[in-house]
Amino acid sequence: MVARRGFRSRGTDVGDELPVPAVVEGPARPDPRTKDLIPRLSNGDVAVIDHTDLDRIAAEGLVAAGPIAVVNAARSCTGRYPNDGPLIVLRAGITLIDDVGPAIMAIADGEQLTLEGDRVLVRGQEVAHGVRQTEALIEAIHEETRASLADEFGRFVDNTVEYLDDNRDLLADDFEVPRVETDFNGRHVLLVVRGHDFREDLALMRGSGYVREMKPILIGVDGGADALLEVGLTPDLIIGDMDSVSERALRCGAELVVHAFRDGHAPGAVRLEKLGLPHYLFSASGTSEDIGMLLAFELGAALIVAVGTHSSMVEFLDKGRRGMASTFITRMKVGPILVDAKGLSRLYENRVRKRDLLLMVLAAVVTLAVITLVSEPIRLIIRSYWSDFTH
Repeated sequence: MVARRGFRSRGTDVGDELPVPAVVEGPARPDPRTKDLIPRLSNGDVAVIDHTDLDRIAAEGLVAAGPIAVVNAARSCTGRYPNDGPLIVLRAGITLIDDVGPAIMAIADGEQLTLEGDRVLVRGQEVAHGVRQTEALIEAIHEETRASLADEFGRFVDNTVEYLDDNRDLLADDFEVPRVETDFNGRHVLLVVRGHDFREDLALMRGSGYVREMKPILIGVDGGADALLEVGLTPDLIIGDMDSVSERALRCGAELVVHAFRDGHAPGAVRLEKLGLPHYLFSASGTSEDIGMLLAFELGAALIVAVGTHSSMVEFLDKGRRGMASTFITRMKVGPILVDAKGLSRLYENRVRKRDLLLMVLAAVVTLAVITLVSEPIRLIIRSYWSDFTH
């Protein structure tokens, strides 16, 4: 078996490391957009995707849906940067066959597939073949990637600088922000993005007691609205392109703000109009998480707590972005009131909250009452004092 198109580590024939493959079977579920495929996947399906450099969020979504295998028309790890997506899939025990070519996307939905080694079969006939991935193969690619990561970082910085001018509208003093009904003035805002570690960050915020005590305004950026609902919180606002948020979230009662292009064109508004849902338009460059922060800042929020937002080069590359111009500008503007959820939750856990003090005092009172009821000497002392007081 020969490693294909660059799937080879220095001095090692990684093809020789491939284990004897098991036969895997299941119905095909094809979709070129992984995030559109995930909601309709079921346990035992074979996810058929076309996803170059499988990112972490997509991989976590695939794992949660429970397919038995993933067949990728593209390469899940090209070596451009060390993406975690393929490792997440493999470590979940899901078969991953890579680089099978675009023709696989024409497979009929529900067609029974058999995966045998690096081959994809339909009724015993090979329809595609690629690379049966293993952790060792992906880690070998990552090792090669790290040697050239400095060059990728240089390109990332160059692109960031190049596009700074395109995002200057984010710094304008007359920035046109929709006047939503929610009153932001002087309040905390919890802004949730489905980025790296968003589930852990959100769990930290809930566990620290911050949400319960401070009652922040809850903003879900696209799929971040579903993340809030999953932990029992209802977003006050949903902001974004509206392409990766569920209809359930859209109908939860939150105010809806569609991120539009600077010329006012807003593809996300079409979906809301079809659903008959009222909404605001927010025309600006940048990402939806950028304008979520800017909306809170411009409307007078006292603090923005960010959950799952993107900050590292790898996170931006996972999102398919080759620079972070708009994010750099946004953080320059809102920086004085922006904090990361991880840091805030750790500080908050160390505070002694009034509710905790009251519970401690109440527990002490109850303990004394119980001791009084069961202790005869204490009851005699109390009766003696009561008798002296009443006479």
